[in-house]
Amino acid sequence: MNAVAGYGVLGVSFDARSPVTPTPRFSFPPHLRLKTPAEFKRVYDRKKSAGDAVLVVYACENDLPHPRLGCSVSKKAGNAVVRNRYKRLFREAFRLGQHDLPPGVDFVVIPRSQPEPPSQELVAASLRALARQAANRLARK
Repeated sequence: MNAVAGYGVLGVSFDARSPVTPTPRFSFPPHLRLKTPAEFKRVYDRKKSAGDAVLVVYACENDLPHPRLGCSVSKKAGNAVVRNRYKRLFREAFRLGQHDLPPGVDFVVIPRSQPEPPSQELVAASLRALARQAANRLARK
């Protein structure tokens, strides 16, 4: 093996002489989540939101270099199976689109009442658009 060759983060070999573009991570570690009731309350109290037929997104600044997500699904959405389905949809949409969302903003996502949970693609598109709208409303103060 050459002295300038090595292994990247994903275990793929590369040549250190060639420029390597880091691949964005698509994980959802705990530091990207809102967890405590105080964090949720801070976002709700900021009163900046955007909504469409699928979601309502509340936003608040967080002074971090990345966005964070909180999910709030009430019992009006359905039984535990349906509520967990919504939360899985929200987390997956955030996980895959976190690099397209405005940095330094906390988001709380709430579903609009519908007869059944929407598709993953619809949730992802809605989250991206509404997150930008809510972040723009934060910037206007």
